Parts: sequence; C-alpha cells; structure tokens
Amino acid sequence: MFSSKKRLDRAFKNAKVIPFNNDSKFVLFSDCHRGDNSFADDFANNRNIYFHALKQYFAEGFSYCELGDGDELWENISFKPIFEAHENIYQLMRLFYVENRLHLIWGNHDMVYQDPEYVKKNLSTYFDAKTGEEKPLFPGITYHEGIKLVHAETQQEVFLTHGHQADWWNFTFWKWSRFLVRVLWKPLNVMGIADPTSPAKNYTELIKIERRIKKWITDNKNMVTIVGHTHRPRFPSPGDIAFFNDGSCVHPRSITGMEIENGAISLIKWQIATKEDGTLQIVRVLLEGPIKLSEYITA
Repeated sequence: MFSSKKRLDRAFKNAKVIPFNNDSKFVLFSDCHRGDNSFADDFANNRNIYFHALKQYFAEGFSYCELGDGDELWENISFKPIFEAHENIYQLMRLFYVENRLHLIWGNHDMVYQDPEYVKKNLSTYFDAKTGEEKPLFPGITYHEGIKLVHAETQQEVFLTHGHQADWWNFTFWKWSRFLVRVLWKPLNVMGIADPTSPAKNYTELIKIERRIKKWITDNKNMVTIVGHTHRPRFPSPGDIAFFNDGSCVHPRSITGMEIENGAISLIKWQIATKEDGTLQIVRVLLEGPIKLSEYITA
C-alpha cells in the first residue's frame, strides 16, 4: 500500500504545469459536491452564491481551478441528473473552458474522472431538450490529480491538489466508501445524520490528514501547497508551514475559496448579506491576505 508521501509525490510529479506571472488571475474553489438538487444535495443551498461569484470572476478575467469533489458522484450514480439540476453552472463553466480558463482536479468524490474514457463519455456533450440535439459541453477536457502553477520570473511552484492522498481510507478504499455513502449515509444524511467517514465531519481524522500533508510540505522545502478535502479553510502566515486549504462550497450559507492576483494570495468568502433597506445581496468578504506568494519562498 502506498504511503501518503508516495501518493503526494506521484500527484506532484504528474501534475499539469501552468505558467503564471503577476498579471495572472486565478480563483480556486473545491468541494462543491454538486448534486441532483434533492434533500441530500448540500450544494443546492449555495448554488446562487456560487453562480454569482463565478460569473464575477469570469467577467474579471480570472481562470478557474477546481480542486476536486466538484461533482458529487458518490451519492449520485451518474453525471446526468447533476447536470440537469445545475445546468446554468455548467454552462458558465463551459465559458471558462472555451477560453482555456478552466482547470479541473479530481478528488475522492469524483475519482471516476481519473478515467479519460469516463470523462469523454459523460462530459463531452449534453442533450439539449429544446432542440433535441447533442451539444458540446467540455469536449476534450482532461482532469488531473495535481496542478503546478510555476511563476515565470521567480520559478516558484504552487502545488494544487485535492488532498485525499493523505486520507488512506478515502483514497485506497474510495469505492467501498462510495458504496457505503450510496446505500447507508445518503438516506441518513437526509435525516440530518452526518457521515463519520468524511474528514470534514470527523475532527480526529481531519487533524491526521492535515499533519500528513504538512509533513510532505516540510519535506519539500516548504512548497506552497493548496488543497481542499477537509472543508476547513487554512491560511498560514509567512514563515509557517505553507499549507493552504480553500475550504468548501457547502458551508452553511456561504462558500470559501482562494484568489491569486498580482502575485499575491487571499482567502475569501462569498455570502448573502442584508442591505439597509432589507433587500439581500451577495457579497465578497476578504478573510485573509492578500500576501505576496514570494514571501513564502524559502532558501
């Protein structure tokens, strides 16, 4: 059985390389867990917030990196009902894709996307009920286990991955976990009972996973590493272990993510806020940063 170190080493070695500079703009979200809009769809509560935020980022020229568990393919058997429930989301993501601004990583809940044939069969086209025709969605798209952002001037590398490589149960036995979620935890989730196999709901496992990733980071000269998986936002100060976590899009009433802009990184939250006149609006809240990525460079 491979260790966490070997799994993370492999993800880093095989990572897609994306050059960037201080003019580049990236937004990072993970753990959307887009579902079928049923009572078990945790994403449904935040989909309007997510759509608004992503629409803003598209208009402002950002590239979108999704760090795994974008689609909830443990609770749902196929992509079709997910697409039908959130078609507006995928049509927006398609706009990023057409402009080569969409970069996708697979996590444990959408681990089937590591199979190029599965991706080709399910994500290349969609059926348009209005015209009765198949139309392109993400033709030729590739999912990755990791992404390396490499700065054109400093050569600093920023490693993006889902983070479940440090969670041996949800990596090695993901099919067994998927089975348990479908037959047991999905019905119980509707009744409000949490899945104990999820590190987001099991604090002891969460700490173990974070510790393993931090060990890998320190073994690799404190490389800036951004993950998801545990749903717990992390934003270190320069000089600390460069372990970042963008949180998730299934927090109660808000989503969290990260921005890389002007060579700096920030942790942000989008939520619904009440205006003075009582109307509601979706607002962006800066939680941490911006801090220059160069401040995390170690000799």
